[in-house]
Amino acid sequence: MKIEINNQTSQKLDLKLIEKTVKIFGRVYKIKNKTLSLAFVCDAEIKKMNLAYRGVNQATDVLSFAGEGDELGEIIIDYGQIKQQAAEFKNSAKQELIFILVHGLLHLTGYDDKTDSQRKKMIKRGEEFIKNYL
Repeated sequence: MKIEINNQTSQKLDLKLIEKTVKIFGRVYKIKNKTLSLAFVCDAEIKKMNLAYRGVNQATDVLSFAGEGDELGEIIIDYGQIKQQAAEFKNSAKQELIFILVHGLLHLTGYDDKTDSQRKKMIKRGEEFIKNYL
């Protein structure tokens, strides 16, 4: 799987860890010859996108947009939300980033979290992937 990363924040990201996570996810989920676009943005930017695409006027941690053909899709991550949630869940920012990245990838492979049971299933699936492969 090919990955394109666009960091629009001033944060220094562990690009090697991000790429490793995506490549392992691709192998585990048998995703071949697809491109993933990954962007890191600020609260204001993701809030605008969340309103435009989901009708929710607030920042969120991740948005995923499925692609077609050779495009797996696009994942937009708000690094400010990652840092906030890391503190809230007593994780490092790196741990939270990987969890949210995997969550976004799961969305692109067909998982959804609109109901409580779907959300719990996605969280469990993400935690198992991280535990078993990273």
